[in-house]
Amino acid sequence: MKALMFFSDFIIPGVFLLIILSGLKNRVDIYKSFTEGAVDGFRTVVGIMPTLIGLMVAVGFLRASGALNMLSRALAPATGLIGFPPEAVPLALMRLVSSSASAGLLLDLYKTHGPDSFLGRFVSVMMSSTETVFYTMSVYFMSVKVTKTRYTLASALIANLAGIIGALFITKAAFGY
Repeated sequence: MKALMFFSDFIIPGVFLLIILSGLKNRVDIYKSFTEGAVDGFRTVVGIMPTLIGLMVAVGFLRASGALNMLSRALAPATGLIGFPPEAVPLALMRLVSSSASAGLLLDLYKTHGPDSFLGRFVSVMMSSTETVFYTMSVYFMSVKVTKTRYTLASALIANLAGIIGALFITKAAFGY
């Protein structure tokens, strides 16, 4: 384990050094390439800023309005049939939009139920098995100006659902119900 920790301490500096050495070997102006990349990155951030602001406003609205809690109560009978904790519904929905907002909900669940409870363990596995679909799609597609997403959204939502169901089964199998 010590060897792995030692090795992991040098991964990022090693990659950084490898990039510099490769640039020097290929006679690339490293500083100019870096500044051009930084300018392109800044343009990308400015271009996707309206989408990000819209997502953050929507997340704030959903949390503050209580819409997530109402939806959770409405879905409780259906989620109870499959053993899905109804307290995890807001987290599963928020995870689609915002990682930071879902982390806030995760911490609330930890405070209420404890991280070692079935619910705490389930939402931990679920957070690791799902993705912020709408955020990721908006950032990546806006940055490269993709307008026709084709089957991306449907595929990503199905993959997230599979991650949630898988997390439920894994948690039940590993920790019991």
